Amino acid sequence: MDPSRKRAIRLSVALTAALLLATSLIYVSFNAGRDEFTASQLLKRAQPGGQYILAGTVLDGSVRYVGAKLYFSIRDPKQHVAVPVRYSGIVPDPFAAGRAVLVNVTDEHGTFVGEPNSLTTKCPSKYQAASGAYS
Repeated sequence: MDPSRKRAIRLSVALTAALLLATSLIYVSFNAGRDEFTASQLLKRAQPGGQYILAGTVLDGSVRYVGAKLYFSIRDPKQHVAVPVRYSGIVPDPFAAGRAVLVNVTDEHGTFVGEPNSLTTKCPSKYQAASGAYS
C-alpha cells in the first residue's frame, strides 16, 4: 500500500476518534449539571429519594442545634414558602438567619436532609465594593 495513502487513512481515523471524544465530552458536560430549586419549586417537584440543590434565604428564627445536627428553614426569596432542612456537617462561618445559602438535599419522604458538608453561604453585599467608590 502507498505510504501517503496509509498516512491519510491514519489521519482520518484519528480525526474521527477525536471528533467522537469531543462530542461525548460536550454531551456529558451539559447533562451533568443539576438545577438549583427554590423552596416553592422544590415542594412542587420533590419525590422521595430525589436529590436536589436547594437555594434560598435562611428563615429568621428557624436556626437551632440538636446535638450535632443543625435544623433550619430555607425560604423562597420571592414567595412566602419555606422548606425545613436537617443538616450535619461543617457549617460555614457566615451562616446565619437572613443569609442566602445553597445546600444539596435529599427528600426522605417529606423531610429534606442536607448532604454532609454541602452547605455554602453566599457572601453578603457588605463585602462587595461600593459602586463608584474608587472613581
